[in-house]
Amino acid sequence: MANNLFEDFNPVSAKQWKQKIQFELKGADYNETVIWNSPEEIKVKPFYDKEDVKGRANVHTQATAFSICQNIFVHDLDKTIERALDTIQRGATSLRFTIPNENIAIEKLLAALPLATTTLYFHFQFLSIDFVTKIDQIAKEKEATIFCLLDPIGQLAQDGNWFSSAEKDNFETLKSLFNSTQNCSLLSVNMGLYQNAGATMVQELAYGLAHANEYFNHIPNGKKSVVFQVAIGSNYFFEIAKLRAIRQLFEIVSTAYELDIDCHILATPTKRNKTIYDYNVNMLRTTTECMSAILGGANAVANLPYDALYHKDNEFGDRIARNQLLILKNESYFDKVNNPADGSYYIESITQQLAEKALQLFKDIEKNGGFLKQLKEGTVKRKIQESADKEQALFDAGKKILLGTNKHPNPTDRMKNDLELFPFVKINPRKTLITPIIEKRLAEKIEQERLATE
Repeated sequence: MANNLFEDFNPVSAKQWKQKIQFELKGADYNETVIWNSPEEIKVKPFYDKEDVKGRANVHTQATAFSICQNIFVHDLDKTIERALDTIQRGATSLRFTIPNENIAIEKLLAALPLATTTLYFHFQFLSIDFVTKIDQIAKEKEATIFCLLDPIGQLAQDGNWFSSAEKDNFETLKSLFNSTQNCSLLSVNMGLYQNAGATMVQELAYGLAHANEYFNHIPNGKKSVVFQVAIGSNYFFEIAKLRAIRQLFEIVSTAYELDIDCHILATPTKRNKTIYDYNVNMLRTTTECMSAILGGANAVANLPYDALYHKDNEFGDRIARNQLLILKNESYFDKVNNPADGSYYIESITQQLAEKALQLFKDIEKNGGFLKQLKEGTVKRKIQESADKEQALFDAGKKILLGTNKHPNPTDRMKNDLELFPFVKINPRKTLITPIIEKRLAEKIEQERLATE
């Protein structure tokens, strides 16, 4: 029988490690020198041991089963079908379609796809019982796995208005669909909106949980999934912990409601740290963000093309984005081990702290009337804006760094003639029920100043 190698060494306590570090610091203050404070008010230590993860909750993730997702906007149906089939042939295992209106011949689209082997996500820019019912019927006939990403609350938060003019009509539509459909998952929570607008991870988790909780208060019991659409930032280990915390928190709330309901995570790299200048750096950012998503347990990962900010959809950008995930899956072996973060005291400690802080904020939201009430009052937007302003101030002062933008920029880089899309916040004055939550990138001000002087 093989000996346990650790038995050959004397155990070293956390106190001994800390004493050794203090000796090496040669008089410098331990807390000031090697401990840093995250935007979530989590103090990150130089080392962690088993004492840091006492009482932790088990989080089960399946990195071996993550799917490579391709985003496709449906316009010309024949071209959409051609692109979808080509994407699948080139390695995608799931597709997320954005459907702009009810005039799309959904039967034709679904008939052309290999539904037995491809998971589908549908993001609608409208809310329709008939349209979703058609999809559900086809899902039943073809035994397909289809997620309808219905999120009226997310629509209100992002657009300022409901899908229908009356709030109750949106929830009545959801209730009707839950009663009339059996085969498609229906609910989604757009957590990516909060992250891209500048929320901290604690806010993102708490708002996402409170957002989902509003649906639990309106829908009947049943075995369904809630799809959390999550944006992944560049804080590598924290983002892994964030996805694990989502599952931990969701289990707490769904158990309280006695719901037999799955937590399904669809992750995409954030836009907040992406840039139009020195745009190839975006590939490095999205690679590490996709790595966090996989290791954190995302069910599907839809990568963001490096040129998505300023180019229309194009074959090259999509292919590079998809190939990044294929390399992680097939050449870097990210799909070989389930629960890959288990045993990392650091990640498990951060998971636990994020979950505890988010749960406390969630309880505070519920105590003060719930997520919808605070969304309508502007509290959610105000809190996110406060966090975004702090991060923006750090970026403007050069304390938060984006290479190629506020550190080591390439002064000869020119972009004015390469912009096919407007890459900045668009101002569209109109009447809305609430002030919408606006996504904004950190580099926008610097980029606008550079474009003005080209």
